[in-house]
Amino acid sequence: MSIDHAISERFEFEGQLDLRATLGTRVNVARHDDQLVHEAWRASRTPHGLATVRLRATASTVHATAWGPGAHWATTQVPALLGLYDHIDAFTAHHRVVANLHRDHRGLRLGRTGLVWDALAPTILGQKVTTIEANRSWRSLARAFGEPAPGPTTLRIGPAPETLAKLAYHDLHQHGIERKRADILIACARVAAKLEAIVDIPTTDAYTRMTAIPGIGIWTASLVIGTALGDPDAIPVGDFHVPNVVSWALAREARGTDERMIELLEPYRGHRRRVVKLLHLGNISPPKYGPRTAPRDIRGW
Repeated sequence: MSIDHAISERFEFEGQLDLRATLGTRVNVARHDDQLVHEAWRASRTPHGLATVRLRATASTVHATAWGPGAHWATTQVPALLGLYDHIDAFTAHHRVVANLHRDHRGLRLGRTGLVWDALAPTILGQKVTTIEANRSWRSLARAFGEPAPGPTTLRIGPAPETLAKLAYHDLHQHGIERKRADILIACARVAAKLEAIVDIPTTDAYTRMTAIPGIGIWTASLVIGTALGDPDAIPVGDFHVPNVVSWALAREARGTDERMIELLEPYRGHRRRVVKLLHLGNISPPKYGPRTAPRDIRGW
């Protein structure tokens, strides 16, 4: 599909919608026809091919324009992606800090991408390393093995699973990925089709299927299932920072464990992912002791 050949759809919604909070991506803001317009771009590898979507949101409408062979699929997924059917009113805040954040970020909606590999590959790269390291490796892989996104954009789409499935560890080392994460990434690439199918099965079965793969634990599975399936209760058990953030925000305890995090979030069962997102949006941070973990660069090792 050429730059000039695009598909456009319009979706109306009630309430508020914050594109940045919902998508976790950069959003441009401009004024058109005397109204503020928030704009975000997404590029993805859909079941029907590559697609780029431009989302423009006003006070009550989202205009989606898509390019690429996966354009039709991508536009039909926009309501789910943006959580336009998210039942925000069903959420009750049990702590003052959560209530304040919920009030300040009413535009946060929990959506689902419907795309497992797009979430899984970057999440594997984030295992046991800093966000800076993980993002650097993913950008490097996208440059080396990815493809230009369709449409009028400079975005690139990360490598297809069938591409990574043919690689060996030494092909990934030069992109800052050590042996353990490389082996997990390649193994998942080889069963990517089976993993993509979890979007059509119950959430509990999806967790079982994902964690059956060596190297995929509850931390990786929860992040992927939260993003791809839109599980509103997914929390990153095993995360280095989140238990501390939850414990500090809800109990003023500077350090927390997974067990303590789960205990504190129990009143929000069914909505725990929203609470964690709200704490992130509020920049809640416990006291820091000692130096921060420094990013590594193993490419020269």
